[in-house]
Amino acid sequence: MTVFQAVVLGTLQGLAEFLPISSSAHLALAPWLFGWPDPGLAFDVALHVGTLLAVLWFFRREWVRLAGAALRVVAQRGARTAEERRAIYLVIATIPGGIGGLLLNDLAESTFRSPGLIAGALIAMGFALWIVDRIVPRRRTLDDMRWTDALAIGVAQVFALIPGVSRSGSTITAGRALQLDRESAAVFSFLMSMPITAAAALHEVPKAIHAGGFGVPLVAGVLAAAVSGWLAISILLRYVSRNNYAVFAVYRFALGALVLALFAVRG
Repeated sequence: MTVFQAVVLGTLQGLAEFLPISSSAHLALAPWLFGWPDPGLAFDVALHVGTLLAVLWFFRREWVRLAGAALRVVAQRGARTAEERRAIYLVIATIPGGIGGLLLNDLAESTFRSPGLIAGALIAMGFALWIVDRIVPRRRTLDDMRWTDALAIGVAQVFALIPGVSRSGSTITAGRALQLDRESAAVFSFLMSMPITAAAALHEVPKAIHAGGFGVPLVAGVLAAAVSGWLAISILLRYVSRNNYAVFAVYRFALGALVLALFAVRG
């Protein structure tokens, strides 16, 4: 893999990880569309180190507060404030994704990377995001969350193992379905990306290094993912404070249709 290819993939990873358009779909489709060698799931996950850095830096003050809240929960043997409950909810939301990753990892590396399946997932999830955001009222904030909400959003994250579904897309859609406002749904989605991404990176990055070495392309891809990821978080939070998610649904429809057309021609 060249440095240019790694930077392109890293930029796609950073932008699409936090925008609800599926980073895994873009990483799987780009080599297929451009005729590049498929770097494989281990390289894709290694790029998540960049988006992990982005979410840690962007929400650095929030992480400090959450760390303090988690310590208080342990000391008090319970949560008393909304911030302390949020620390617990992030743990709850991570559990389904961890279990799903362990059970479905082999499928995620092979069967789930089919262009036809990815196109279908892009379109289906785009429709779900559009209809939920359009019809469900925005009555709740992060402070109104319950543990059952965190569990439901965590279950939604499991479906992101299918490229095209989108981790942020599925979790934001679940949050909106639970009547969270658009910004709250996005913020919780971004925060809950940290533990699951860190766990996946610890598992897969050694594989990527073993396969291709800790070379310039991998470093360049990670840095590109970090920068573009930070931009994506900033852009999305500002955008949804004033707009809906329809533009992302339209993009998913268009990309899914394009992939189906190319798949039919090449098939």
